[in-house]
Amino acid sequence: MEADGTLPATPWRRVMAMAVSSVCQQAGFTSIEPAALSSLTESFISVLKELGRSSKAYSDLACRSDLVVGDVVMALVDNGFNVASITEFAKRRHRPTLPTPLPSAPTKQPPTLQVGEKQNHPAHIPDHLPAFPDSHAYVQTPTHKQPITNYEAVRERAASQKRDMERALTRFIAKTGPVDKLFDSDEQAQFPLIACRSIVNPYLQALDPRDQIFEEEEAYVPRKRKSSPQDGAEQESSAREPPPQQPEGIDNPFLRPPKMPRKRKH
Repeated sequence: MEADGTLPATPWRRVMAMAVSSVCQQAGFTSIEPAALSSLTESFISVLKELGRSSKAYSDLACRSDLVVGDVVMALVDNGFNVASITEFAKRRHRPTLPTPLPSAPTKQPPTLQVGEKQNHPAHIPDHLPAFPDSHAYVQTPTHKQPITNYEAVRERAASQKRDMERALTRFIAKTGPVDKLFDSDEQAQFPLIACRSIVNPYLQALDPRDQIFEEEEAYVPRKRKSSPQDGAEQESSAREPPPQQPEGIDNPFLRPPKMPRKRKH
C-alpha cells in the first residue's frame, strides 16, 4: 500500500490487499479507509511470512528439502491457530472467489552496453556455461599515452624545461638576495640584477639560517669590560688609522662603464 492510499504497485501486494478487502466485506463492512487496509495487509503478510519460516524450520529439522502438510500444521499450532476451524472456514457457503490476477506487463530492461564482439565458447567448454564477457575485460587496454620517442621533440622539451628552471631560480635569487638596480631611483626595481658579491664561506648560510630572530638574541646586550692600559693603546691606534675607503659605485660587471679599444698606430 502506498502512502497516498492507492493500490500497491507490486502484483502480489495487490492480491493480498484484495484478499483482506474480501474478508472485511464478509465480516459486514461496506467500506474501509486506505490506512486501515494498509495496516491489515501488512499484518496478513507478516503472519504468512512467519508461517513459512516456521514450516521451513520443521522441514530442515527433519532433514527434508521440500515441505509437507505436517510441517505446515506444526507451524499453525506453534502460532496458536486452530487447525479444525480452518477446515470449516474453507468449506463455508457463499464463499467469494477472487478474480484471477492479470499478468503484469514485463518491465523493459535497459540495453546493456556492449563493447567489442561476443565470442562463442570453444569446443571444450559446454554451452550451458555463461558467455564470455566483453573483450575489453580480458584484453590489454593501455590507459596512458605512449611516450614521445622523437629525438627533436625530446631535445626541445628538455631545453624548455632547463630554461624554465633557470628562469625560476634566477627570479628566486633576485627576490631573496642582494640585487643591483639599473637606474638610481627609489621605486621598485623593474629590472633587478643579481649582485656579484663574493662570500667567504657560503656554506655557513645554509648551516646557520637566519629566517627567525628570537627575542633572546635581540635582548642580548654585551657587557662593558673594565678598561685597561692596553685597551686604551689599542683604541688610540685604531683612531689614528684612516677608515677603509668604500668602493665607489656598484661592483657589477654589467654596470661598469665600457672600455673602448685602443687604436694602434701603423
